[in-house]
Amino acid sequence: MIEIRDVHKSFGAVPVLKGITLRIEHGEVVCLIGASGSGKSTLLRCINALESYDSGEITLLDQRVEQRSRHINQLRTQVGMVFQRFNLFPHRTALENVMEGPVHVKREPREQARREAIELLHKVGLGEKLDAYPHQLSGGQQQRVAIARSLAMKPKAILFDEPTSALDPELVGEVLSVMRTLAREGMTMLVVTHEMGFAREVADRVCFLHAGLIIEEGSAQQVLCSPREARTREFLRHVLTNRVEAPHAPNGATGAVA
Repeated sequence: MIEIRDVHKSFGAVPVLKGITLRIEHGEVVCLIGASGSGKSTLLRCINALESYDSGEITLLDQRVEQRSRHINQLRTQVGMVFQRFNLFPHRTALENVMEGPVHVKREPREQARREAIELLHKVGLGEKLDAYPHQLSGGQQQRVAIARSLAMKPKAILFDEPTSALDPELVGEVLSVMRTLAREGMTMLVVTHEMGFAREVADRVCFLHAGLIIEEGSAQQVLCSPREARTREFLRHVLTNRVEAPHAPNGATGAVA
């Protein structure tokens, strides 16, 4: 599905990815964890060709990812991305934001795109907000619109780049609930997150990145509850010490490891 082989990336003289190798299978949920600056977001941006990489190889659906490839826009329709910031068009309603890609990129008939966008907004719990503009929505609602917008392209996989990091704690749970539903439905997901409770509950695998390398990879239970590497244990202790849990977060939405 997604294959990353010995990928290196530097910004100027600063190496950010130092040889990442990872494979995500169809239907898998893989969470990337690690401190800020460890290379997680850069890796996602390389997968979606928002950043070029210096060496190695990334393939999506058996096609090589290269920024200058004539196939890159078609590949991007197959792999959605949800960002930290919601990146909604401020002058368009929730419904219009979700319709935008199918109408203007995939050239779907407008009525079909509208019908499917309405269904998706109901799916993410925003059926009553079709005509609301982004400034009329909470951060959690805006992020759910962004997820619906990604789903509207009918992707084979979705990349999530810390989708709850810009939200107030009380809004985190509503976004994670939508992501749990996608995981149960079999959506292939690569998720950069600091939500350890979510990772433990949903991820098939967890990868811990440090200084541009994956230094530990395994099941969520193994990495989060019985980490082998000292650096992983140190990171998780830091999360436990500093994470302030939202008092009403459902199902451990913002909890760390036990």
